[in-house]
Amino acid sequence: MEIWIGSLLEGAQQARGAVAVIDVLRAFTTAAAVLANGASRIIMVGAVKEAIKLRDDGLGQICLGEVGGQAPPGFDFGNSPFEVADADFNGKTVIQRTSAGTQGIVAAARHAQVLYAASLVTATATARALRSHRTERISLVAMGSEAIARSDEDELCALHLRNLIEGRPGNPAAVRDVILAGGDVLRFHDPSRPYLNRVDLEIALDIDRYDFAIRVTMENGLPVARREA
Repeated sequence: MEIWIGSLLEGAQQARGAVAVIDVLRAFTTAAAVLANGASRIIMVGAVKEAIKLRDDGLGQICLGEVGGQAPPGFDFGNSPFEVADADFNGKTVIQRTSAGTQGIVAAARHAQVLYAASLVTATATARALRSHRTERISLVAMGSEAIARSDEDELCALHLRNLIEGRPGNPAAVRDVILAGGDVLRFHDPSRPYLNRVDLEIALDIDRYDFAIRVTMENGLPVARREA
């Protein structure tokens, strides 16, 4: 079994086999929180207009996500695990659009044999799920910032997943400490960007907060994410 690590949109396009698209801050941490709060599924899309049209057409009830870190006009929630922490999504379909994570899912879905949306909060469950498929190749794609610049948290999550897949325990505390020591997290302490809540950072770095993976399958031409125990 080969484990391949790629980055950004190019990496998502090149991913093959069992694929995990990684977005720690914040897309797939938020997706995990939404599913934990009862959502039946998440439709992941690349464009704001597509998300709103799917909701208007009755294919979902809630639009969630961001452009430039902020919720676009017409969206019900931003891309914040803290914002959705107490929301009741029981039985609802959520439509998610983000600048990195969902872009990677849309790109990777074309060639992936099986596909997961990954972050640190679902790390062990995701590694277990990827390993269970026994594909010749596992691809781990760190989506980075806006899918155009590498980020510490996504690259380190990929390395942590590789350790777990290969049977090593990894070092969650070290992963967390290195991320917190880097410059990528400073924006969560910037008062000029109140939409980046510092609690989002705390949740995103709560490694293995959830004991489920997020499996993405194509349904009627759309990538749809659900919990996988």
